[in-house]
Amino acid sequence: MFLPTFARRAAGAALLGLASLSGPTVWAAPYTPANDSEVVERLPGRASDPAIRRVESLRKQLAARPDDATLRVEIARRYFDLAMAEGDPRYVGYASATIAPLAPPAAAGAGYWLQRGLIQQYSHDFEGALASLAKASQLDPTSPEPLSWRAAIFMVQARYAEALADCERLAPLAEPLLGAGCIAYVRATTGQLEAAFGQLADAGKAAPQTSPELLLWLDTRLAEMAWRLQRNDVAESYFKSALKQGITDQFLLGAYADFLLAQQRPAEVLKLLAGWERSDVLLLRLALAGAAAGDTRAGDWAGQLRERFQAAAQRGDRLHEQEAARFELDIERNAAKALALAARNYQVQKEPRDAGILLRAALAAGQARAAQPALDWLRTSRYEDPAFDKLAAQLAAQGATR
Repeated sequence: MFLPTFARRAAGAALLGLASLSGPTVWAAPYTPANDSEVVERLPGRASDPAIRRVESLRKQLAARPDDATLRVEIARRYFDLAMAEGDPRYVGYASATIAPLAPPAAAGAGYWLQRGLIQQYSHDFEGALASLAKASQLDPTSPEPLSWRAAIFMVQARYAEALADCERLAPLAEPLLGAGCIAYVRATTGQLEAAFGQLADAGKAAPQTSPELLLWLDTRLAEMAWRLQRNDVAESYFKSALKQGITDQFLLGAYADFLLAQQRPAEVLKLLAGWERSDVLLLRLALAGAAAGDTRAGDWAGQLRERFQAAAQRGDRLHEQEAARFELDIERNAAKALALAARNYQVQKEPRDAGILLRAALAAGQARAAQPALDWLRTSRYEDPAFDKLAAQLAAQGATR
């Protein structure tokens, strides 16, 4: 899921974004090595990555100071950020194991409750996450970060009034661009796309010295808005500007890949996502692009996805259902299975992407009424997207109620 994008960009800038973009691993009890030289596990990722090296250094410090709660929270947050950037769910398992010894302390600080909330939302325990984040905000009322994550969760649940309320609460606590971005994010989803696009673009121009992380979020959101406004040249300009920030971001790569696929430019997707097979979300885009381009690797990519989704289903892991539904619809051509997955996913996640796959799967399966929850959302939210309007009209012709 793309839930953390706004909150995560907010966190990186001053302080969401797929749940995360891939599902969680089984979380083991934390283990403290006997000495600093003991190898506990080889971390995924590149050994030369400064973020990886920093976490390894902090873990060695933790071996010597296992009761240091502040250090545990810092390590957990760095693991979580790596999971968001790299798409590897093992990092969330490491984050959970790192803070496990701190629970359940009556006097836990705001940092603990924030990190607990991030892990809970990753596993789709949204109500638990909202409660933990509320506790973090209570303990540190000057921090905009818990509020930005709560707003992101409310957006996933299509609880727009509550999302806007938290955006308005965080606005005076954060830098102006963050507050403006949060509010524009809600307005762009609730029938004010043109105005939100203009307000966000103006806010970006007024804050030229902001951090690269927040600029990446800003450009990605503006690109998506411009795409929905059918200003494709403008959208592509913003996508490329976001890429120039030089920050690894799955959400950006996935959104730009979808844009290129919609423009029938699969060869560019293959180049953009080269080496990203470890991420289920981006592997799906590679498989789609490979099939469209006639790339010989397409079959292998599809096979990898098939195995991963089957394994998730066997574990009872429902965190991949949006991507699994798209895989079944666009690669396996199994509309009935895609619809079942999309409908079940929509019971938990109600972002536009979740509604979109439900609309498409219902249409392909010839079961227009199965799309009614997404059609109801489209009407009540006043979400603006010509592609969604076209799907709604086609479903209405099949008997759905618009």
